[in-house]
Amino acid sequence: MKVLILGATGYIGSAVVSRLTLEGHDVVPLVKDAAALSPDAPVRVGDLTDPASLRAAVTDDVDAVVNLATPTGDEAVDAAALEALLAPLRGTGRAFVYTSGVWVLGATGDAALTEDAGTDPIAIVGYRPRIEQRVLAGAGDDVRAVVIRPGIAYGRDGGIPALMTGWAREHGTGRYVGPVTTRWPMVHVDDLAELYVLALTKGQPGDLLHGVAWESVPAAAIAAAADIAAGGTGRAEPWPRAEAAEALGEPFAEALALDQVVSGRRAVEELGWRPSRPSVLAELAGGTRG
Repeated sequence: MKVLILGATGYIGSAVVSRLTLEGHDVVPLVKDAAALSPDAPVRVGDLTDPASLRAAVTDDVDAVVNLATPTGDEAVDAAALEALLAPLRGTGRAFVYTSGVWVLGATGDAALTEDAGTDPIAIVGYRPRIEQRVLAGAGDDVRAVVIRPGIAYGRDGGIPALMTGWAREHGTGRYVGPVTTRWPMVHVDDLAELYVLALTKGQPGDLLHGVAWESVPAAAIAAAADIAAGGTGRAEPWPRAEAAEALGEPFAEALALDQVVSGRRAVEELGWRPSRPSVLAELAGGTRG
């Protein structure tokens, strides 16, 4: 397949590009400025704030589009960008995979939420469920539209756990926001990349999938493992929400304190996804998955 990818150089995007390339697909990144790249580089130029450029990038030879770009934070802009990307795909049966996230579910309680659960988004992803619905509606126009909600990604020395390692190195101990009972749904970025390939090759129109390999991992345990990764002894202490908000911004602090248990079984059962990488705790501590 020839796959146009928005956000190809990002944390998850680079892993998806690597996996698609490994499996023989032709990846075409969408970039804002191709001037700094080799003139032979197979790229398209476009910007989320310029719908005409996005529409022009989805040419007839593109078999699928994957949107891994960071949203602008403006619902009208993101909705216009989505419409520009979907318009050339309508009536063609080609694939469109959109990246959302589990934070749209809000606090879950102790039961692992599936894709059938309602949304209750926190502020940082406030309008994202409406964008999800716009994507999924594309299935009615003969677009193989799929939404993936990744859990908190880790691995390749990136993601929030890598930030936590930096905080442990800076403060001399691991830090977590919110109660000690806070749990996060997690996924290794390479396992997640494999899910994107499956969604492109096997996903059905209107699929909504949780990219979650580990339903709930205690944030305090991740902070302790991050302390070990930073050269410490595995200590972790609470980071008061107000202090975290001052340093990181309230929306991100709220996200870090969000307690969630989320199921990723649908992708396993329907697409044959088989996440196999070490857990975040093993990864940070230098061990292997048991």
